[in-house]
Amino acid sequence: MTETFFPRALHTVLHLLTALLVGPLLPGLINKVKARIAGRAGPPVLQLYYDLAKLARKETLRSRTTTWVFLAGPVGTVAAGLVASLLVPFGHMPAPLHFQGDVILFAYLFGLARFLTVLSALDTGSSFEGMGAAREVRFAVLCEPALFLGFAALAKSTDSLSLSTMLASPGFTLSRAAGPLMLVLAGWLVVYLAENSRIPVDDPNTHLELTMIHEVMVLDHSGPDFAFILYGAALKLWVLGSLLVNVVLPVRTGSAALDLAAALAGMLCLAVLVGVIESCMARVRLLRVPQLLVGAVVVSGLAFVLLLR
Repeated sequence: MTETFFPRALHTVLHLLTALLVGPLLPGLINKVKARIAGRAGPPVLQLYYDLAKLARKETLRSRTTTWVFLAGPVGTVAAGLVASLLVPFGHMPAPLHFQGDVILFAYLFGLARFLTVLSALDTGSSFEGMGAAREVRFAVLCEPALFLGFAALAKSTDSLSLSTMLASPGFTLSRAAGPLMLVLAGWLVVYLAENSRIPVDDPNTHLELTMIHEVMVLDHSGPDFAFILYGAALKLWVLGSLLVNVVLPVRTGSAALDLAAALAGMLCLAVLVGVIESCMARVRLLRVPQLLVGAVVVSGLAFVLLLR
């Protein structure tokens, strides 16, 4: 029993440390790619680490009208990201926490984080932050079907409702369902950009008040509270990105080190892809965002229908 406990404990620790330490690297990579395409040097790749350290040393300022609900958003975002990271395999290693139906828990962990963030925004009593919260919930309603239809397609292909089997099954190869997998990837890529407030759905660097979605909900957070917000967003970027990478790299090499290196390389390529998309595309009008998300739903649904044959 002791011989099996320590390898599992070590695997869990390494899995968590990978998400905790490497997760904030993705926003820096995306910003560096965007800067290079624009012909600029850009901020350092480790800029988010510096920002988190600076914010952690600052004083937190909170409105007198806010309650404990105002703190639930930052804390809930990080907590949801940590638990969700335990459910997703990385490098084709089984997830530390896995069971039949964990895919439902995975999806609604981020739903809970969004709920707490919206409550935190509404707790300020600001109509401006309420506007951003309404937009966030409206678009999330359209992201959820696309995500679940993609899960349904993978569940049909692997006959499992566990992410560890769906994303790291030895018998799950591209040749088995190449077409539907490409459709799932296309639908999930749109969901990935929308859930992480990236272009063309949202712009994390925008300063135009009337077009902000996620950023407007966190305007009143400062100091360590805002550090939690930024860190939770980086964790979400990492965890949801690992879904895409696991679908792209479904074949095991037989070596844990090579599988881990391939997964890390996949995350790097995903960050570059997001940077290229944000450099080549403009943000779409808010009225067009639902059409884009409905298209993701249709694509993911088509993948599931094709696997029913």
